Amino acid sequence: MFKNKKIFVLGMGKSGVSVAKLLAKDNHVLITDIKCDDLELIKELENLGVNVIITKNQEEIFDESYNYVVKNPGVRLDHPVVLKANKFRIPIITELEVAYRYLPSVKIVGITGSNGKTTTTTIAYEFLKSAGLSVHLAGNIGYPLCSQIADIKDGDIIVTEISSHQLVNLDKFKVDVAVLTNLYQVHLDFFGSYEKYKLNKLRIFNNQDEKSLAILNSGDEEVCKLTKNLVARKEYFSSKGDADICIKDNNIIYKGDIIVSLSDIRVKGIHNYENIMAAILVAKEFNISDKVIKEVLNNFAGVEHRIEFARRINEREFYNDSKATNVDSTITALKSFDNEIVLILGGLDRGHSFEPLLPYLKNVKHIVCYGETKMRIKEFANKNNIDVTVTDNLEEATHAAYNISLEGDTILFSPACASWDQYKNFEERGDEFKKIVSELS
Repeated sequence: MFKNKKIFVLGMGKSGVSVAKLLAKDNHVLITDIKCDDLELIKELENLGVNVIITKNQEEIFDESYNYVVKNPGVRLDHPVVLKANKFRIPIITELEVAYRYLPSVKIVGITGSNGKTTTTTIAYEFLKSAGLSVHLAGNIGYPLCSQIADIKDGDIIVTEISSHQLVNLDKFKVDVAVLTNLYQVHLDFFGSYEKYKLNKLRIFNNQDEKSLAILNSGDEEVCKLTKNLVARKEYFSSKGDADICIKDNNIIYKGDIIVSLSDIRVKGIHNYENIMAAILVAKEFNISDKVIKEVLNNFAGVEHRIEFARRINEREFYNDSKATNVDSTITALKSFDNEIVLILGGLDRGHSFEPLLPYLKNVKHIVCYGETKMRIKEFANKNNIDVTVTDNLEEATHAAYNISLEGDTILFSPACASWDQYKNFEERGDEFKKIVSELS
């Protein structure tokens, strides 16, 4: 717990605002961002005693008098304030670390990985909630843990999605059950190399001991190599071979027993089955019955913005996969369809290659691109003899995709890029896509 500290909060996203509100009662808090048009929010923070400064030159208002910097996860590691804090040897932490120090005696499930975090987190939460346990959903899934501290009591369980950006500045934070879904080459613009990215993912196992549990994907070589020296107890899931939980004869098998038939699971696709198996291992750690697990899987229809069915218009089906902020997520989406696809790509240019998409484009009849990456996507498509249309924004791209499509086609918005060139986040981008589709009908 923090008391009488001077704290500099860098970034006014959800996590920054929630941490400022929590800390304001007993500390001197300054929060800053380069832009904030929400005057009501600024007034609310100021009424709590938070000093709000909107400026592009945040390093000029930061000095060595601060005890901590709480950094928004998306703020780069070479930000001037971060560099200055390192120079002054001022600890840099995240909202998740702050929240941890306010928690009573609880059990924490932490879920990370390149892909599948949100789905795994959501399903694990639904298993525990449906079993009647006192459980809270938090983290990168959209619910800052700081905002829930007042509702959490001794003995509760917290299921939290933890992004690679959130892992960077964790210190004392410890999860009782840690899940690593998979590893792919993503966020290289932030970390600088795949090796640094992987080592950062390993931080989810920090502070675990022999009583802790690590849930790992044995079908992922990189995961197995990275985690071979963990001190925690290990349990494995796999869609590719034998493991503590695996797929055999179209059933999910846990330690020799059939848990559920694949035909009884509402969401489809190997990637979803892997997420489900990881979540089942979480459930089994809390003694959840097979009956509860099966009931949840019978009803779970998927996560918003992740290969989400949007609408059917004139025999064309539209899917919103705005959460596909990297190429590997788009590959997962492409593998889910076997009919002809008009694919919408584009967004923030991180300099990443689109070449890994090539083996999975056999059903893609046309690519429509927009945003910062549009010309690089056009170059990729031309080089590989794929029909391509270039547009400026998502609305133009969606209309173009519809006009190009024929009856029976899937129009798949799976951008393979982050949203920040034109949107605040992937949720805003996905909502915009669904609104455009709705207006088309």
